[in-house]
Amino acid sequence: MEKGYKRKVTREITIGRKKIGAGSPILVQSMTKNKFEHPGLLKEEIRGLISSGCEIVRIAVTDKDSIAHVSSLLKEGFFNDVPLVADVQFDFELALLALEAGAHCVRINPGNIGGLQKTREVIKKAKEMDACIRIGVNSGSIDKKILRKTSNDFPQAMIESTLEYVRFFENMQFYNFKISAKASSVTDSIYVYKALSEKINYPLHLGITEAGSKFAGSIKSAVGLGILLYEGIGDTIRVSLTDDSVKEVKAGYYILNSLNLRSYGVDIISCPTCGRTKADLKSIAGEIEKITQKISVPLKIAVMGCMVNGPGEAKEADIGIALGTSKATIFLKGKVLKKVEIKDVFFEFKNELEKLLQINNVRL
Repeated sequence: MEKGYKRKVTREITIGRKKIGAGSPILVQSMTKNKFEHPGLLKEEIRGLISSGCEIVRIAVTDKDSIAHVSSLLKEGFFNDVPLVADVQFDFELALLALEAGAHCVRINPGNIGGLQKTREVIKKAKEMDACIRIGVNSGSIDKKILRKTSNDFPQAMIESTLEYVRFFENMQFYNFKISAKASSVTDSIYVYKALSEKINYPLHLGITEAGSKFAGSIKSAVGLGILLYEGIGDTIRVSLTDDSVKEVKAGYYILNSLNLRSYGVDIISCPTCGRTKADLKSIAGEIEKITQKISVPLKIAVMGCMVNGPGEAKEADIGIALGTSKATIFLKGKVLKKVEIKDVFFEFKNELEKLLQINNVRL
């Protein structure tokens, strides 16, 4: 990380076999899109999430029928290594049942779970099951009495609601919890998270809620989460997209990798192309992205459109190509390995990449 970065050390909590806070790696999580009514699709999605590096999986628990599916997934071993968070809205009894079924964590929203008395029951059950709770404050569902108290100042109401619940959890002598306080507004989210980080030392789960499509949502999340992470705030993250959940995980890692907070998977450096570009760089970069998407070891690949942005410009890349008029250069750590015909560049590059991966016992 760049000079001047200092991550805030938060209280350590446990969720399944994972540790959060106290200097543990910032974890990437996502939420399933498929429903329990389509178990085959849901299981396929969970497998895809885990294979893409998702470290915490959240599933919406919408009714009592959902509990049997949660129990089945746990018994089948889907969540032996990756924790399961049961997302519960409105019905505190579903939270109790999810915890009894073995969910490692429940996410409850103070604005709609039914008040402190019902929250008390969820805390008691979490204690009994040695589970975790996520206090999930959301700008769209804040307790009306707190809104009135803050004159409909949504960011301040989110802060007040969160602090009220933190005090309640502490009075119950329950400390195995983390906090999210998401808004669809990037600036509101930054303001709320920074304020909470100054007031409490519990782990914070970062996100911009309802961020949008893959393009817009990734940008909004990168801006909001990037600012907070650079200031040392955040212990887990989710990039919320109206898209495939695996893309949320990839976007999360791109954000962390760009700040040197994690090193996971392939980082493809490619130039934006210009009038000097002679080959179909977009197609080549897309193919390279496709064949390397399952690689989890840190690897930096450069795809350059001309010799101007060639080996020298991308010397930090583990492996790369620079395209000329009729030939292309394949290079390792900025040093030219070979020159090949443009028509053979992808085949030759793939061969050299496989050789490089063999050193790390990794297969494409």
